[in-house]
Amino acid sequence: MIIKKTAQLTGHNAGIYALAEGLTDHTFLSAAGDGWIVQWDLNDPDLGQLLAKVETQVFSLCTLIKEKKVVAGNMNGGIHWVDLENPALTKNVAHHEKGVYDILRVGEHLFTAGGEGKLTRWSIPEMKTIESYHLANQSLRCIAFSKKRNELAIGATDHSIYLLDADTLELKCRAEKAHENSVFCLRYSPDEKRLISGGRDAHLNVWDLENGLVKINSLPGHWFTINSIDFHPKGHIFATGSRDKTIKIWDAESYELLKVLELNRDGGHLNSVNRLLWHEHEKTLVSCSDDRTIILWNIS
Repeated sequence: MIIKKTAQLTGHNAGIYALAEGLTDHTFLSAAGDGWIVQWDLNDPDLGQLLAKVETQVFSLCTLIKEKKVVAGNMNGGIHWVDLENPALTKNVAHHEKGVYDILRVGEHLFTAGGEGKLTRWSIPEMKTIESYHLANQSLRCIAFSKKRNELAIGATDHSIYLLDADTLELKCRAEKAHENSVFCLRYSPDEKRLISGGRDAHLNVWDLENGLVKINSLPGHWFTINSIDFHPKGHIFATGSRDKTIKIWDAESYELLKVLELNRDGGHLNSVNRLLWHEHEKTLVSCSDDRTIILWNIS
């Protein structure tokens, strides 16, 4: 495996918390504590385009490609529906009582995870809430979706992982002590038979879904909180990003650690790695950090 840092992007004036796919094949979006939502082009990465600015920190981001909209969640619980073709139609909704930590599209619906422990389903065409489910008494931190299982996985500050039916939001299963602390990130494996979770306890846990929600592996993945997990588009490897400032690359079958990307040896981040995005342009891994920069990594 050959890994090369190809660019380090600057422009944000605060820590960067969110990454999302762009409106075209070679673009991606970032959002940060400065309230800026910026589009970057992999073919010309030095020039970012400011798409929108909100008045407070942005924690989460989701691109609605077909609708040419971007949805952002802020630290106060607000949801911003940014219309990129007609900014006058942009809609701001004060919904969650605390921060919006994750946003995920499933079909014609959008799901938001709130700091008050509430999961909300939204109608994308109408840009309004359909229903909310008060799932936990503490923050919901992350959402993942399995198409094969028609299932949502939710990670929470109460140390739990919740599995819900994606249509009815019925609770199918709960792992009450999934981690020793908050569950910060979740991803289904490419075959959707397993769930990978990362938490504030710095552990990477692997769950068998064919027999309920059974933990089959637990790895001391990082020194501090694991903030993000993302799979390579081909599914054979995945990456984790942590508050320990490193990015790690793992084998998706054996869970063997393949590579560590750090500051001194690889030119990595100076502070916490907050989010990873494996771009569909499959050789590019995008990382963002509290150091206010984005790094592009070429992995082959």
